[in-house]
Amino acid sequence: MKELNPAERRALRARAHHLRPVIMIGEAGLTPAVLHEIDNALKGLELIKIRVLGDDRRAREALIGSICAALSASPVQHIGKILVVFRPRPESAEPKPAPRRGKKPRYRSKRHYQN
Repeated sequence: MKELNPAERRALRARAHHLRPVIMIGEAGLTPAVLHEIDNALKGLELIKIRVLGDDRRAREALIGSICAALSASPVQHIGKILVVFRPRPESAEPKPAPRRGKKPRYRSKRHYQN
């Protein structure tokens, strides 16, 4: 788990502001299936929001700690029932741009088939 400095945390909170929660943790708690889904979401998005449906604040704090420890992620924010978690993408997982295939196709009018 990497510790974020205050400037990094502020930038990540700003990025996460408009996001919607992608994972919801219910009464069953943090199951292996939920951890797997959080891991998949972090692989694709690297910054996610998690909604916890429990009312106990200490339980939510313990939950974000166990999520970050299990998935080597960094906690960004815990506000109310929303947890924000960040894990940078691995270097090899970055998408590569598609290769270009020659020249751009010539403009065709709507009635090109009539000529």
